[in-house]
Amino acid sequence: MGPIVDFLNAVIWSNALVYLLLGTGLYFSLRTRFVQVRLIKKMVSLLFGNVASDTGVSSFQAFALAVAGRVGTGNIAGVATAIALGGPGAVFWMWVIAFLGASSAYVEAALAQVYKDEVDEQYRGGPQYFIEKGLGIKWYAVAFSVATVVAMGFFLPGIQSNAIAVSINNAFGIATGITGGAIVLILALILFGGVKRIGRVAEKVVPIMAIVYIAVALLMMIFNISEIPRVFGLIIGSAFGAEQAFAGIIGAAISMGVKRGIYSNEAGQGTGPMAAAAAEVDHPAEQGLVQAFSVYFDTLFVCSATAFMIIVSGMYNVYDGDAIIFEGAPGIEYGPAFTQSAIDTFIPGFGSAFVAVAIFFFALTTLLAYGYYAEVGVAYLFKKGKTRHTVITVTRLVFLVSVFYGTLSTVGEVWALGDIGVGLMAWLNVIAILLLSKTGLLTLKDYEDQLKAGVKVPTFDPDKLGIKNAETWKGINARKAKQNA
Repeated sequence: MGPIVDFLNAVIWSNALVYLLLGTGLYFSLRTRFVQVRLIKKMVSLLFGNVASDTGVSSFQAFALAVAGRVGTGNIAGVATAIALGGPGAVFWMWVIAFLGASSAYVEAALAQVYKDEVDEQYRGGPQYFIEKGLGIKWYAVAFSVATVVAMGFFLPGIQSNAIAVSINNAFGIATGITGGAIVLILALILFGGVKRIGRVAEKVVPIMAIVYIAVALLMMIFNISEIPRVFGLIIGSAFGAEQAFAGIIGAAISMGVKRGIYSNEAGQGTGPMAAAAAEVDHPAEQGLVQAFSVYFDTLFVCSATAFMIIVSGMYNVYDGDAIIFEGAPGIEYGPAFTQSAIDTFIPGFGSAFVAVAIFFFALTTLLAYGYYAEVGVAYLFKKGKTRHTVITVTRLVFLVSVFYGTLSTVGEVWALGDIGVGLMAWLNVIAILLLSKTGLLTLKDYEDQLKAGVKVPTFDPDKLGIKNAETWKGINARKAKQNA
């Protein structure tokens, strides 16, 4: 399987995908007049602007669910991997893809809201829905759903569960199989409660775990404040080949920065829209802005925290193929151990346990999001109630098996499979949002026009904007009109 997986990765993650993701982010940044900068204040205010309903989760729950998917192993092990294989310069390219990707995240989330459906008294949506309704290409929508189920149900869970099991084993000596069984039990109790239970768990766990993690990083940076200019210089210099030690791997810096950046913040991957579609909002643009902010939160805050801890401590190795071109952590395998070792230099004996706990919560909530995304894919593929419920149950069981299997696998195996899943979804989703860019951009114009006209709570009328196949919004508007009558 190894050669096949490597071949698929080389094809899927060629330079074409790297440039497509960067180019799409730049295109939407220009077309939205850098919405990620202009409306950042609005993004924050919208986080708490809508409450949950019988059909949808609140804006903050949808934000927390999306962040749960974004803030995971990629923020700890993924950043360490990017530095190991691309040098410190990879961090700069993670920042670039996050900044540009925030505009892509706006468009894909807004489209998910426009074309969402109501299934089993819950909002469902995502690329498969806006591909079918917006583009009218059924086979394309089916292909994305299949890719989602395969990626989220089979390929990606192992990365998260493996990181939990390995970090806990390193910190506490608990066997990976025992940890795997405990993870499966916890996930089963939550996943079988549906999206609302997932949303409630995510909104409580995600902010706490991220704030504590960032706080430790900030303390470490404060106590090493004199080193901050050097760290920035090393990151930026390495990104453009100005640092002699890393000049030969500038291509790897760009590739790994974009690759791990997308894996971490998911901008353009197509998973964020599935969380966005579940929200109860007055206008699609609201959830688009919230999801754009979640990209910032993930990469600019959490990933940067990990990067600064690793680089300021010097506890990392950089590889060029099989050769080690920088060795700051002799004998330590790249991954969570880089971060654990970095914190240990700050608080001896604390790093292993702290990172193990952080990874447990980061990865657990990411697994909850993965399970939900896999269910969205299944719900789209199987329309009939009884069949859908049966297949969703089977999918949950297979997902749990994949989670357990990941705890027994090697780091290389799980990351290689995960990269294939991310790449497949990104190719299909990015092409779709480019083809639907007119509708996505129209939602922002309509929203801002209403704000300029003095409307305090902009509403969405697809018929007025000439948007077809947005039937769910007709039902939403009818219910609201009846309530206001």
